[in-house]
Amino acid sequence: MSVQSAERALSRKQRLQEKQRRQLAVVDTVDKAEAKVRKAEVELAMAVAEAVQVFGDEEAASEGLDMRVETIRRFLGIAREEAAGAQDAAEAASGS
Repeated sequence: MSVQSAERALSRKQRLQEKQRRQLAVVDTVDKAEAKVRKAEVELAMAVAEAVQVFGDEEAASEGLDMRVETIRRFLGIAREEAAGAQDAAEAASGS
Protein backbone atom coordinates (compact mmCIF):
# COMPACT_ATOMS: atom_id res chain seq x y z
CA MET A 1 0.00 0.00 0.00
CA SER A 2 1.41 3.34 -0.99
CA VAL A 3 1.53 6.31 1.36
CA GLN A 4 -1.14 8.07 -0.66
CA SER A 5 -3.60 5.15 -0.50
CA ALA A 6 -2.93 4.78 3.24
CA GLU A 7 -3.80 8.48 3.69
CA ARG A 8 -7.00 8.00 1.69
CA ALA A 9 -7.96 4.99 3.79
CA LEU A 10 -7.31 6.98 6.95
CA SER A 11 -9.31 9.84 5.59
CA ARG A 12 -12.26 7.50 4.85
CA LYS A 13 -11.98 6.09 8.35
CA GLN A 14 -11.93 9.58 9.86
CA ARG A 15 -14.96 10.63 7.78
CA LEU A 16 -16.84 7.53 8.89
CA GLN A 17 -15.96 8.14 12.53
CA GLU A 18 -17.06 11.77 12.26
CA LYS A 19 -20.34 10.74 10.63
CA GLN A 20 -20.97 8.18 13.39
CA ARG A 21 -20.13 10.76 16.05
CA ARG A 22 -22.65 13.20 14.53
CA GLN A 23 -25.29 10.47 14.30
CA LEU A 24 -24.82 9.53 17.95
CA ALA A 25 -24.98 13.17 18.97
CA VAL A 26 -28.26 13.60 17.09
CA VAL A 27 -29.73 10.45 18.64
CA ASP A 28 -28.73 11.74 22.08
CA THR A 29 -30.38 15.11 21.36
CA VAL A 30 -33.59 13.43 20.21
CA ASP A 31 -33.62 11.17 23.29
CA LYS A 32 -33.27 14.17 25.59
CA ALA A 33 -36.02 16.07 23.73
CA GLU A 34 -38.34 13.06 23.94
CA ALA A 35 -37.76 12.88 27.70
CA LYS A 36 -38.64 16.57 28.04
CA VAL A 37 -41.79 16.09 25.96
CA ARG A 38 -42.85 13.12 28.08
CA LYS A 39 -42.28 15.11 31.28
CA ALA A 40 -44.33 18.02 29.92
CA GLU A 41 -47.08 15.64 28.77
CA VAL A 42 -47.30 14.10 32.24
CA GLU A 43 -47.40 17.56 33.83
CA LEU A 44 -50.21 18.58 31.47
CA ALA A 45 -52.06 15.34 32.18
CA MET A 46 -51.91 15.97 35.91
CA ALA A 47 -53.20 19.52 35.39
CA VAL A 48 -56.06 18.22 33.22
CA ALA A 49 -56.94 15.65 35.90
CA GLU A 50 -57.07 18.44 38.47
CA ALA A 51 -59.22 20.52 36.11
CA VAL A 52 -61.71 17.66 35.79
CA GLN A 53 -61.99 17.57 39.59
CA VAL A 54 -62.40 21.35 39.81
CA PHE A 55 -64.94 21.57 36.98
CA GLY A 56 -66.84 18.51 38.19
CA ASP A 57 -66.69 16.21 35.17
CA GLU A 58 -65.04 15.66 31.80
CA GLU A 59 -67.66 17.56 29.80
CA ALA A 60 -67.49 20.66 32.00
CA ALA A 61 -63.69 20.53 31.92
CA SER A 62 -63.84 20.20 28.14
CA GLU A 63 -65.87 23.38 27.91
CA GLY A 64 -63.81 25.23 30.51
CA LEU A 65 -60.49 24.27 28.94
CA ASP A 66 -61.71 24.47 25.34
CA MET A 67 -60.40 20.94 24.85
CA ARG A 68 -62.12 17.97 23.21
CA VAL A 69 -63.49 15.35 25.60
CA GLU A 70 -61.40 12.71 23.81
CA THR A 71 -58.27 14.73 24.56
CA ILE A 72 -59.33 15.12 28.20
CA ARG A 73 -59.77 11.34 28.43
CA ARG A 74 -56.38 10.70 26.84
CA PHE A 75 -54.73 12.93 29.44
CA LEU A 76 -56.71 11.28 32.23
CA GLY A 77 -55.33 7.94 31.04
CA ILE A 78 -51.79 9.31 31.14
CA ALA A 79 -52.40 10.68 34.64
CA ARG A 80 -53.73 7.29 35.81
CA GLU A 81 -50.71 5.50 34.31
CA GLU A 82 -48.36 7.94 36.01
CA ALA A 83 -50.11 7.54 39.35
CA ALA A 84 -50.02 3.74 39.04
CA GLY A 85 -46.33 3.87 38.13
CA ALA A 86 -45.59 6.08 41.11
CA GLN A 87 -47.50 3.72 43.39
CA ASP A 88 -45.62 0.71 41.99
CA ALA A 89 -42.31 2.49 42.53
CA ALA A 90 -43.25 3.38 46.11
CA GLU A 91 -44.26 -0.20 46.84
CA ALA A 92 -41.04 -1.52 45.33
CA ALA A 93 -38.99 0.94 47.40
CA SER A 94 -40.75 -0.07 50.60
CA GLY A 95 -40.34 -3.75 49.81
CA SER A 96 -44.08 -4.52 49.76
